[in-house]
Amino acid sequence: MSRGKPEVPEDLLRWIGEISGAEHIEVKQVSGGASRQAWFVDAGTGADRQELFLRYDPRDPEPGSAFHPLQVEADIMAELHRNGVTVPHVIAAHPVAQAVLMERVGGETWFRLIQDEGEQVRTAQDFIAKLAALHRIDASELRIDSLGPAGHVETHVRAEIDAMRRRVDRYGKPAPLLRFCIDWLERNIPAYDGPTVLVQGDTGPGNFMYADGAVTAIVDWELAHFGDPMDDIAWLSLRTVQDTFTDFPARLAEYEQLSGHRIDEERVWYYRLFAETRLASVSPGSIDIRASAPSGSPDAGNSLIYGMLHRRLLVESLAHVVGIPEVRVEFPDEEHVSENAPVYEAAASAMAGAAARSSDALATRYVKGAARLIKYLAEVDRIGAVVDAAETAELAAYLGTVPSSVSEGRAALAELASRGGVDERDYVAQLWRGIKRDDYLTRTASGALGRRTWPPLTHQSKLGEQDSWASPSLKTTVK
Repeated sequence: MSRGKPEVPEDLLRWIGEISGAEHIEVKQVSGGASRQAWFVDAGTGADRQELFLRYDPRDPEPGSAFHPLQVEADIMAELHRNGVTVPHVIAAHPVAQAVLMERVGGETWFRLIQDEGEQVRTAQDFIAKLAALHRIDASELRIDSLGPAGHVETHVRAEIDAMRRRVDRYGKPAPLLRFCIDWLERNIPAYDGPTVLVQGDTGPGNFMYADGAVTAIVDWELAHFGDPMDDIAWLSLRTVQDTFTDFPARLAEYEQLSGHRIDEERVWYYRLFAETRLASVSPGSIDIRASAPSGSPDAGNSLIYGMLHRRLLVESLAHVVGIPEVRVEFPDEEHVSENAPVYEAAASAMAGAAARSSDALATRYVKGAARLIKYLAEVDRIGAVVDAAETAELAAYLGTVPSSVSEGRAALAELASRGGVDERDYVAQLWRGIKRDDYLTRTASGALGRRTWPPLTHQSKLGEQDSWASPSLKTTVK
């Protein structure tokens, strides 16, 4: 089905003209999100030209969404700008449509594109300085009507947890892992009596702009909320997994000095689980699916590998907070060969050839994503049955009967854990073993992404295995 080329509606163009006073409006779409469109706007009057930026979401706001409507984002940025935070200057928010007009800020977005190591460090240090400045602001003095007044951190954490639970309830189907995480978060809110800050959420590389070693603007405030400063540190570590951010412990040491907030490792781990659970609550059906590749999406290949990454990060953080340092999983060796291997290899080669000949960047992305799906299916065909047999045997030991499938067995085990029929740590350990198997089957599709994990918070801290599937003889501390 054709989606059509995105356009800025005529009434929105007229609004831009009224706000800017320009006689001529030219717009050009740029990358900046799938549903929340980004447009460069050149607004001219005579020889003068204003360089503006439009964020536009053609959808109506979704009630109960984790993401703020654009008008709320505009409200947040306007108040932060008044308080000296490096955010784009908001010119106006449309009174009805989800559209915000801002001054255009120069710079690049993707941190990994910086080639010079010194420039990488300077840019990262400047971002840390700006994040620390944000967290030095007394949240009680911020006037953001759409968020309400800042209160005690625990009050805001409980409100976020309640919102997660409501989203899962609206989903209306079983979401056993997600409900387990929400329940655990509610029972284990950190005892923190420090100052409340405005948490950007999803903060870090990819959500700030930079040029010549300095941050020109911090963008994307759709997950912003009042809370614990360690909440943002957890988000920063999550963005670091997806991109890169120089020496993470060194940057955190600079943050401590500049912000006055001590890095509390256990609180950071709590909020790592909190962040991943909040993201999962946006689409509850994806967290319990072994391979999240939405049908009808041309970008399903990338959904597969990033969905796997987030499921793994969620379970790694859950295992850490309940006190499980590592689990053992055995994998089939590479001698297992499928008779269909030549067909999978031919399909991957054909897609590689198509990608090489394409001049359309988005089409190339989709073709490469399809190649990832082929790589995943090749591994499932090669060793999927062996991997599944090992897990169903483990699940049967808990359930007392052999489940008909891995998915059914995992759901049954989660239900048993919710009734107290299995110890919490035993449940999480078994869950982690299952995720390691899913991750192993996805490893060829994921490439380098499959070898990334939570960054250490200090130079002394250790995370265990960096490559959770890389060795068939992982260290065993939980059986």
